[in-house]
Amino acid sequence: MNPFISKILVNIAQKRLEANKSSKPITKSEINPLVKKLEVELAHTIKEYAFIVIGVFAAGFGLKGFLLPNQFIDGGATGISLLVQNITKLPLGILLILVNLPFLLLATKTINKTFALRSIIAIAFLALVVHYVDYPVVTEDKLLIAIFGGFFLGLGIGMAIRGGSVIDGTEILAIYLSRKLSISIGDVLLLINVIIFSFGAYILSVEIALYAILTYLSAAKTVDFVVDGVEEYIGVTIISDFHDDIRKVLTEKLERACTIYPARGGYKNDNTHYDKSVIYIIITRLELAKLNTEIDKIDKQAFIIMNVVKDLRGGTIKRKPLK
Repeated sequence: MNPFISKILVNIAQKRLEANKSSKPITKSEINPLVKKLEVELAHTIKEYAFIVIGVFAAGFGLKGFLLPNQFIDGGATGISLLVQNITKLPLGILLILVNLPFLLLATKTINKTFALRSIIAIAFLALVVHYVDYPVVTEDKLLIAIFGGFFLGLGIGMAIRGGSVIDGTEILAIYLSRKLSISIGDVLLLINVIIFSFGAYILSVEIALYAILTYLSAAKTVDFVVDGVEEYIGVTIISDFHDDIRKVLTEKLERACTIYPARGGYKNDNTHYDKSVIYIIITRLELAKLNTEIDKIDKQAFIIMNVVKDLRGGTIKRKPLK
């Protein structure tokens, strides 16, 4: 790592330790582990914001290169913004912020404040890109506009989710309502978009509404390809020699329940006693980036298995989101 950045991290680590200690001198052995954790956290943060930046520019290309010049709309908060823009001629960048703002406020309760802050940054950045960046108009063919406009918009949404944020707030509303009404996120999103497309058919035309449905389907499939869902549950199995440290992070710092069961190694007929503890936890894909960061701080060599969880019931999965 760059010496200048390393020096900054050392200073941050020293200040954190000084805040937690009264008068004892701080030793190098105490600083080094904290510096390593800060390096991991910085690396993950840079990677996640890189995903967001790529996602914003991809979504901007889908909007200004395909949808906006041809008066097409999409689903979700972006579709609402495009629909209002067609009616009022207000700048799309401003509408993106105004339409998404209530959903972002809801995110502070539904997900967490860090996720909401990242989403605010991502949407504000998208508004600036849409307002100031000139993208070329690629085609006037309606079928190509619907398919590829949806593809690039979905790519942008998916990459933003990979970075731990959203650039379309209706996913947040869908997560909230699914928890309150015990229906799936997909059903909520479908209902929201049916309402949007109905208004599109009434205000613009039935043809544009039908193409908007095609745009939405293209975007939705692209998002599925990039992140496999908005709030899909992931079962994570963690095998590490530092299993107790990881357990403490999950239960104390992240405030999540996990299951621990004994195991023994099976390499080369290893018939020794049960010398390992395997940790199993269920999280959402939106929370996966934070979990990986915390595990890497403790053990970069940890063996981690991730599986999609199709359905679940009971437990405390939805009560304490990662912070």
